[in-house]
Amino acid sequence: MTVGLSPARRWGAAGAAGAAALLLAGLTAPAAAGAVLPEAAAVTVSLSATHLSGAVGAYGDPAVTADVEQAGVPAGFLRLRVVSSSNPAVAGVGDVRQERTREGDRRLTVQARGQGYTDLTLEVTGRGGRTATATLSYAASARVGSGLGTRYLTGSSDASAAVDVGGGYVIVADDESNVLRLYDRSRSGAPVKTWDLGAPLGLKKEADIEAAARVGDTVYWTGSLGNNKDGKYKAERNTVFTTRITGSGAGTEVVFGSAYKGLREDLVAWDAAHGNRYGFAAGTAAGEVPKQIDGFNVEGLEFAPGSTTTAYLGFRAPLAPVVPGGKALIVPVTNIDRVLESGAEPVFGEAIEMNLGGLAVRDIRKNAADQYLILAGSFAADDNSDPYALYQWDGVPGHAPVKRADLPTTDPGGWEAVVDVPDLLAPGARVQLITDSGSADLYGDGVEAKDLTHPEWKKARAAWFTLG
Repeated sequence: MTVGLSPARRWGAAGAAGAAALLLAGLTAPAAAGAVLPEAAAVTVSLSATHLSGAVGAYGDPAVTADVEQAGVPAGFLRLRVVSSSNPAVAGVGDVRQERTREGDRRLTVQARGQGYTDLTLEVTGRGGRTATATLSYAASARVGSGLGTRYLTGSSDASAAVDVGGGYVIVADDESNVLRLYDRSRSGAPVKTWDLGAPLGLKKEADIEAAARVGDTVYWTGSLGNNKDGKYKAERNTVFTTRITGSGAGTEVVFGSAYKGLREDLVAWDAAHGNRYGFAAGTAAGEVPKQIDGFNVEGLEFAPGSTTTAYLGFRAPLAPVVPGGKALIVPVTNIDRVLESGAEPVFGEAIEMNLGGLAVRDIRKNAADQYLILAGSFAADDNSDPYALYQWDGVPGHAPVKRADLPTTDPGGWEAVVDVPDLLAPGARVQLITDSGSADLYGDGVEAKDLTHPEWKKARAAWFTLG
C-alpha cells in the first residue's frame, strides 16, 4: 500500500483492477465514513484423497488435488502452503510440490526423504486473512533398485494377473478380491476404472484370481484352484470365468461372460485316470497347503500357438517329479472355449514338463507372433527371497525354454504378472512386470501391505526390464 496518497488517488486512479489486487491479497480498501465492510467469506480446502503413498527416489509418484475455494475470489488467487510435517525425516514442508490446475486448484506431489509415515498440514489463505487447513496422511516406501522404470499401482497390493488393453493401459486382477482394475501403465496412482465381479460370479469371497489369457475380445481368468493357505478347501477358488472387453485404453469397458466351477475336480480325475502321476488328489486333500513342492496351485494361463481353444494351465505346484530341481508343469485344456460357453467336460492334452532351473510357472504370456515369456519362480510362499527368472519359449511341447533374464529379489514383493510380450527377437526388447506385494512390509512398521487400513497406501510395483 502507498502511504500519503489521498483516497481518490489511491482508489480512483488505480481503478477496479488495483482494488481487486489488494482485496485478493487479504487487504481491504478504506471505507467511506461510517460504512461497514462486509466480512470476507469463509475459505475451504478439500483433498481428492486424504491419504497418499509414495516411494523414496521414485519417479512419477501419485498426486492429490487440493480444491480451494472462497466465494467471490478466483481460486487461483488463494494461497496454499504446507505449514508442518509430523515426521520431517519422511517428508518435510519443503518436500511438497504444487502445480496449479486450469481451475485454479492445486495438484500436490511429495518427494520422500525416508521410509515411514508423516502427516502434512496444509493451510490455505484467502481474502480478509481467512484461512482453512487440511491434513494429508503420507506413507513412503523404501527406495527400490529399478527406480527409474518403476511405477506403483495403488488401491490394491496383491496384483496377480494382468491383461494389456492397448493405448498404454492394463487391466490388473488381485488374489484378495474379485475386482478388476484399469491402470495407466506409465503413471503411478489409482485405477482409472474398476469392475467388481463378485455378484456376477455369485461369490462373496475372493476367487483367488491368479492368471489370465486374452483371445480377441474375450479374456479367460482362473482362480488358483487350490486350497487356501491353511489347507482348507474354498469353493470360490475353483472358478474359471470369462469377461468381454469393449473399447481400449482409458475407454476400456468390461462385461462379465460366463463361469465354470469344476476344473479342479476334473484335473484330479484326469490325473487319477493316468496313475496319479502328478499327485493332484494328494495335493488337494484336506490340510494340504497349495504352495509346497507337492501342492496344487495354478498360476499361469495362456493359449497354445495359433489356437483359440487350447489353453495351457501353468502350475506353481507341484513340480514334476516332486523333488528339488524338478520340472515345471503345464497341462493343456484343448476345449476351454466350450467348457466356458456350455459347461462341456474339459478335455486334457498331454502334460508338458519343462526345465526352468527348478522353478515353477508364476505366469505365462505370448504375443501375436506366438513368442512366449514364462515368469518362473519358486513353488514356496516366499515373496522375494527365492530366485525369479524370465524364460523364452515357442509354445511347442518338447521344445526347451531359454532363460532371458534373472530378476532382482532384494526389493519387497514377488514377481507375479507379465503385462505383455515384446518382439523377443528385437535388440533391447523390454517387458513390464508387476509384483504381488501383499505380504510385503512396505513402510517399515511390520504391517503387511494387504492389511493396511487405507487403500491408497496399498500398492503393487510395476517395473520395466530389458531382456538379455
